[in-house]
Amino acid sequence: MEIPSAYRQLFVDDTDFYNRILLGSLLPQSLWAPLPRFFQTWLRNYIGGVLLYFISGFLWCFYIYYWKRNVYVPKDAIPSRKAMLLQIAVAMKAMPWYSALPTLSEYMTESGWTRCYPRLNNVGFLVYLAYLAIYLVFVEFGIYWMHRELHDIKPLYKYLHATHHIYNKQNTLSPFAGLAFHPLDGILQAVPHSIGLFIIPTHFTTHLVLLFLEAVWTANIHDCIHGNLWSVMGAGYHTIHHTTYRHNYGHFTIWMDWMFGTLRDPLKDEDVHSIFLVVHHMEMLELRQGLGIVVAFRCFYLFSPNLRFTMVIPFF
Repeated sequence: MEIPSAYRQLFVDDTDFYNRILLGSLLPQSLWAPLPRFFQTWLRNYIGGVLLYFISGFLWCFYIYYWKRNVYVPKDAIPSRKAMLLQIAVAMKAMPWYSALPTLSEYMTESGWTRCYPRLNNVGFLVYLAYLAIYLVFVEFGIYWMHRELHDIKPLYKYLHATHHIYNKQNTLSPFAGLAFHPLDGILQAVPHSIGLFIIPTHFTTHLVLLFLEAVWTANIHDCIHGNLWSVMGAGYHTIHHTTYRHNYGHFTIWMDWMFGTLRDPLKDEDVHSIFLVVHHMEMLELRQGLGIVVAFRCFYLFSPNLRFTMVIPFF
């Protein structure tokens, strides 16, 4: 069925608005306005992706490596500056290609080829939530199998995904590793977001937001800190993936790994304890013994649950 041109124009208006907001704020109009709309959109996605990558990466690194030094990550496990710069270099080489995927998605949507809708009132809020849930399940399923095949099909792993898996120790993994992929690898893992647009009615702006939030999410799951939030495929699970290569392929949740038999729980795993040490939680015990107070901070680590240290404070 032909989509009315007035309906498609709403997508075009949205894209032009986003282009004006970002490009108009950062660049002289003479530099971007003469460009064809497709390249304006690509430039906006590229600049937005770079800004999001650096802002989220720097803020997260500052928080866990400096502000909360030794709270979440032991000092000797903090990645070196050289390792993080290498990850940044790999990500920056790939970023122009990453930016092509949302640009193409927007072009196909403006052309009326997808099942996107431009406004929430086109379907209603409850229907919007239902479609969003279906879309997220589809994306989770697609990313799981894409990621798994990048491991199982040897040429794909050797020539594409191995670029990312050189980061396989706690002192090499960092939030900047989140987008440090071979360009084609990164696109393949994100392409379920775009394929879903042809199958599931999806709110156009929500799709763009989810795609760009990937940069924040991937930074989070490469920090080696196990948040222990049930059903969420956090860094504890993904850290295991970077050591065994055969488990925890999921993206946002553990459900696909649970369904297809590849889930490995970080709190029950004991096989790779010598590689990663991730804090699960801390509790403080006060023990009064004679003239002193022993304040014991028991640290439950991911693979070493019995480790602890104590600090004795004289009591007068």
